[in-house]
Amino acid sequence: MTNKERCIAVIGTGRIGRAWAIVFARAGFRVNLHDADRAMLDGARPSIEASAADLARFGLLDETPGELAERVTAHARLEDAVNGVQLVQENIAEVVEIKRAMFEALDRLAPPDAILASSTSGLPASTFTEALPGRHRCLVAHPVNPPSLVPLVELCGAPWTSSETLHNARKLYEAAGQKPVTVAREISGFLLNRLQGALLDEALSLFEQGYASAADLDTVMRDGLGLRWAFMGPFETIDLNAPGGVADYAARYGGTYRSIAQTRVPFDWPPATVAKLDAERRTLLPREQIEARSGWRDRRLMALLAHRRRDDADMKAESDASSSRANSSEPALRPDTGDRHD
Repeated sequence: MTNKERCIAVIGTGRIGRAWAIVFARAGFRVNLHDADRAMLDGARPSIEASAADLARFGLLDETPGELAERVTAHARLEDAVNGVQLVQENIAEVVEIKRAMFEALDRLAPPDAILASSTSGLPASTFTEALPGRHRCLVAHPVNPPSLVPLVELCGAPWTSSETLHNARKLYEAAGQKPVTVAREISGFLLNRLQGALLDEALSLFEQGYASAADLDTVMRDGLGLRWAFMGPFETIDLNAPGGVADYAARYGGTYRSIAQTRVPFDWPPATVAKLDAERRTLLPREQIEARSGWRDRRLMALLAHRRRDDADMKAESDASSSRANSSEPALRPDTGDRHD
């Protein structure tokens, strides 16, 4: 079945739900929207078309915004939204009782072979699917905000989620252009928020202890680690930062990191420190400008995606050229074996 023949239900049309609609519609899926709030539902498709127009301006859309929006249909009734779909992507409030009631309705109304996925960022699937007859087809599919610009999606099943469900979900999100990863078993915060939480914990602790301003700590990330982490992860980073790879890096710097860990002071989110951080941030960005700055962030993400798309095309062309040279018996370039650190 091609994407054009598939249909996805997006339940809840806030920011995440609208972004998911763009993800699936951009990949050619038909998308059914539903929201219990009629005003939110009525405003969803115009908002989706406006966001698609921004994507088009950065060359990230292979059709007109109107053509994308034509594949998106709003439904006032939940049963109509889930009729004939292959996947339901739920995006309602992060309240376990509300999700439990929604999944009971989805399990009853959606086709028996449809995957039921929640965008929750913190609730394990086991907390709201245990009593369902179709609990084997339920999982968490946790995106990064907004999923239309950041392709990662974390797939985490409950203990009773079938391997077939996880396999089919991964294939479906890949078909939608996302980058799914599988969380092998349930854990609070899944993967992304645990990694983000660890970094936030240390950054906030350093700020609380007076080692640096919030602005300078942001600079460390933005103009330091973040540049590398925009295109490779921490394990590849250290693998490339010592001539002998990961094992060499561990031998060189493991002792340093052990000593750092012994001096680390966990951050427990005291109100006084949070207030101090908020005051510093408000001098840089008044509260009434947060929404506009969020739009700037999204445009920067679009520019980065556009660059990565061009870079991927250039790398493919270079790879094809290298293969051609290899086939013609040209000598390969020797790898750089210079010392690296950090």
